[in-house]
Order: sequence, then structure tokens, then C-alpha cells
Amino acid sequence: MKSLISVRSTLLILLVTFLSACATEVTRMEPDEVKDLSGAWNDTDSQLVSEEMIGQLMEENWLPEFTRQKNMRPTVIVGTVRNLSHEHINVNTFVADVERALIKSGRVKFVASSGERGEIRDERKDQDVHSREDTRKPMGQEIGADFMLKGSINTIIDASGRDQVRYYQVDLTLISLADNTKVWVGQKKIKKFVERSNLRY
Repeated sequence: MKSLISVRSTLLILLVTFLSACATEVTRMEPDEVKDLSGAWNDTDSQLVSEEMIGQLMEENWLPEFTRQKNMRPTVIVGTVRNLSHEHINVNTFVADVERALIKSGRVKFVASSGERGEIRDERKDQDVHSREDTRKPMGQEIGADFMLKGSINTIIDASGRDQVRYYQVDLTLISLADNTKVWVGQKKIKKFVERSNLRY
């Protein structure tokens, strides 16, 4: 009987130890802390690429040329950024990072995307019926964009055994809405070497 109790106690201890070892452990991180786990595109890539490419955009000749001709800041809208890579990339997050970098530069005016404008126009229609006259925002007062920023994200994967080289290429193009002229073409490349251990989960 004692032997049976001893065996049960040992099994219980082993079970508790096993469950403890399998428990999920969460460690909070700072939002700007860099930690690559899989080697795939992540938030750090999105922020670094958007800030660097918008920095390049602001240094090119199209900006002072437009400002000199029009005597005003250009108005920019972000169009479609396509994910042409082999992996799932949250393009919306990258677009938001690009928009943030544009606004932060302070050198261009930035207008809402086509998807956002629909909701704003609905609100204006609602104000036209329900809001006091002195607080209504009239239709037909929107600022038209001078340029549209479009782009794509591509990848190339070179793998051998457990090792991989992941190559990311981000292309952005600024296009004049007046005549479809491409006034700026930018490119950013990222290359990562991913070495995987023999251990598999």
C-alpha cells in the first residue's frame, strides 16, 4: 500500500513538473526593442524601411522644384503598396509607418486615402442634415493631391539545409497626378541570414 502511495506521489510530482515546464512564459518588451525570432519581415523592418525611404524622398529634387514653381508645399496621398513576397506581410502596418514618416517630415501636406475619404464624406452628408449651420463642414472643400506614392514588397529566399538567406526589396514610386510623371523612384534592400538549430518543436 505504501509502495502504491509512493508511486502515485512520484507520478504527481512528475506531472506537476512537466506541466510547469510546458507553461507559457510571457516577457513584456519595449515597443522599439528589436528581436528577430523567425527572420521574417517584422515591425522593426517596417519602421526602419519607411523612415529611411521617406527620408530619401524628402531629399530629392522634385520637392524644391515643386515648392519653387507653386510656392507651396506639395500634397501627397499614399496609394496601393502590394505584397509580392512569398510570405504574409501586413501591408497596412507598413503604409501606416510610411504615412507617419510623411507627416513627421513636415515638408508635405498629406491627405486621407480613398478608403478613409468615403467615411469622412458620409459624415459631411450627415452634418448637412443634422448639424447646426455654423458647425457644418461643406462639400467640395477637399484638397486634391499633387502626388501619389505607390509601391511593392518583394522577396527572394535562398535556402540550403537549415540555413536561409532572406532578401527583401521594397520599391516606392512617387507619381504626379497632373501628368502621370514618375518624379521619384526609391528602393530599399534588406538581407537576413537565418541559421536554424536541429531542435524542432
